[in-house]
Amino acid sequence: MIDALYQKDVMRLAASAKGAGKLPTPTATVTVDNPLCGDRVTFDVVMDADKRIQEVAHTVKGCVLCQASASVIGAEAKGETAESLNAVRDTLRGMLKSGATAPTDGKWAALVAFAPVSGHKSRHECVLLPFEAVIQAAKKP
Repeated sequence: MIDALYQKDVMRLAASAKGAGKLPTPTATVTVDNPLCGDRVTFDVVMDADKRIQEVAHTVKGCVLCQASASVIGAEAKGETAESLNAVRDTLRGMLKSGATAPTDGKWAALVAFAPVSGHKSRHECVLLPFEAVIQAAKKP
């Protein structure tokens, strides 16, 4: 199971830690927890007047899957809205839950690294938790 979940692509994403840290003056900060496994993710965002993310940063106390997912968001969330991030999360959820096609090109192509997680239902939340946090942060006034 571990080899299937923690492939080189996931490990590389987690190690890159894109967007890791805190913003000095965020528009919003949200922390979400997964009480089942202990993962905790905090996202800081700076939003523009059009409700698009201008800056994003995160801190993760969690597993490699959670760290890798937050790193993808840290790399790709600039310019996104809460609604567009909802759509990305829903695509990712479909890939995890029913084997739907992952994005293979474009801005969110790195999410394909999580395809092996689909067979491990108990780990889906590890991948989705960072999306919940950044979406909630992007929705704050």
